[in-house]
Amino acid sequence: MSPDVSPYDALLLVSFGGPEKPDDVLPFLENVTRGRNIPRERLAEVGEHYHLFGGRSPINDQNRDFLAAIREDLAGAGIDLPVYWGNRNWDPYLTDAMREMAADGVQRAACFVTSAYSSYSGCRQYRENLAAAATAVPGAPRLDRLRHYFNHPGFLESVVDATLAAMAELPERVHEGTHLAFVTHSIPEAMNDSSGPDGGAYVKQHASAMAEVVERVRQETGRRPPHDLVFCSRSGPPSVPWLEPDINDHLEMLSRHGTAGVVMVPLGFVSDHMEVIYDLDTEAMTTAEKLGLPAARAATPGVDPRFVATVRDLLVERAAAERGEDPERRALGSLPPCWDRCAPHCCPNPRQELPTVGGEPA
Repeated sequence: MSPDVSPYDALLLVSFGGPEKPDDVLPFLENVTRGRNIPRERLAEVGEHYHLFGGRSPINDQNRDFLAAIREDLAGAGIDLPVYWGNRNWDPYLTDAMREMAADGVQRAACFVTSAYSSYSGCRQYRENLAAAATAVPGAPRLDRLRHYFNHPGFLESVVDATLAAMAELPERVHEGTHLAFVTHSIPEAMNDSSGPDGGAYVKQHASAMAEVVERVRQETGRRPPHDLVFCSRSGPPSVPWLEPDINDHLEMLSRHGTAGVVMVPLGFVSDHMEVIYDLDTEAMTTAEKLGLPAARAATPGVDPRFVATVRDLLVERAAAERGEDPERRALGSLPPCWDRCAPHCCPNPRQELPTVGGEPA
């Protein structure tokens, strides 16, 4: 028998979005930074990162591939469910997805967000955008966000294999001294402090995922590699403390201490979007080359079949919970499976409180 996904009659893939041609770059960045008073000069500076790649972010093409893989996976499991796609910051927007679902008569959709961790920008802001899009479209379906999956086996096992593959790319002479730099997007320290229901969830979740990957690497290689959690893509003013160290500063520190080689593991990212192909593959790799530090970058999960199947697993799990059953909730590492519905104070908006979907009643 095929898995029961009732009460859901649709799945919505929710992502960040990105420009698809040079003329899109500044309007896209204005969407991303609206209300944050970022100078236009700074936007133009960041825009140059996109122009290095033809003014096109890879994220939308990656989402198209992911969407196709999800549909194929669901069909292979006997699940006949339409899958839609909407972005926060670029076409196809979430409001477009709401209109499409409303026109198709969808009543209730489960939402898979391409952000695996708790934080305002990684969770609540998506929930705000979903609420705004649903409010703007008459007849929009009820929306439930699927739980965070930073510790789901389908996500972490793909990271483990990618890490091992990247370690094997380094020269054999440095294998014994390889350092693992687990990289994620930096956020303001205050945002981390308020993340999750009890604070500090963003770093705690990354630390738990990192520890599990390191342990799996130890089991495969017979040694526990030295490792650290580091950050990239800081975008705030110098006066605001953000999570550190930056990956480039970290590489310099490793070089000073005589580290033999490094593998950058993009633990905070599910696909090779701009923070990966520019911040790591371009900027950090250039830093490593200047330092003479052998470096490799692990692949992101992308369309790894185990990660694709994670979407189905979370959908089936949540559907069972909504029917009043007690499903198995798969998770690895030191932290339990995440909650289905966020507490009212979870990952608060630092500027103003806005309506959200997928939360517990206040």
